[in-house]
Amino acid sequence: MDLELTYLMNSGFIVRMGGLLLVFDDFRDPAEAVKKELAKGFDHLYLFASHAHFDHFDAHIADYAGAASRYIFGYDIRRTKRAKAFPAEKVTYLQTYDAWEDEQIAVTSFDSTDTGVSFLVEAKAAGARLFHAGDFNWWDWLGDTAENRKLAENAFRKQMKRLAGLSADLAFFPVDGRLEGAMDKGAKVFCAETEVRALVTMHAVGYPAWTPPAGFFEAGREIPVWSPRKEGERRVLSDGKFRP
Repeated sequence: MDLELTYLMNSGFIVRMGGLLLVFDDFRDPAEAVKKELAKGFDHLYLFASHAHFDHFDAHIADYAGAASRYIFGYDIRRTKRAKAFPAEKVTYLQTYDAWEDEQIAVTSFDSTDTGVSFLVEAKAAGARLFHAGDFNWWDWLGDTAENRKLAENAFRKQMKRLAGLSADLAFFPVDGRLEGAMDKGAKVFCAETEVRALVTMHAVGYPAWTPPAGFFEAGREIPVWSPRKEGERRVLSDGKFRP
């Protein structure tokens, strides 16, 4: 089944698979893409927020409570005032290495190298698996101390041991221009050590679109990449390629 993708902002995306809608980290939606997608019709709507940072989670998504099948949030969101805007009976909070499922989707959470969680989501009817990293990344700030940079590397590599060999049809992963020359270090290791078949980059508001440099992928392991920049921008992942 084709995956219809819409970029919201920062790490926010909509994924449509037939009548199933998944919305990730919608903190701001200038193009009102979620409302437009809902207007097309749907069977099931799930809204995810990986953690409580302002650029990943905002209470405006409580406006969709009547339509939502479930809100699935990282554990740290429970402690925020914004969490009170959501109907408790429709919210699931996941700890790290936790799981939740219903008849439509199965969700497994992994740790972050910042706060909150990352998500592996299986859409059962479509047979598709998606990984959304949240703020999991190798946050190698080039101007930081050698000690802090080593701590960041150790935290990243520790989590990669959990993710090694992970299989997914699509992964959303940060390639953040603020990291300058280290912006794609985490994505490079992630793609090399997992079995993801397509990559969407995120967390790069205000920076030019990224394209994989020569040698980024291991020989024979090249995968399609989409680096959206314009709110409301869309692609379809079909037969292993991103199409307009």
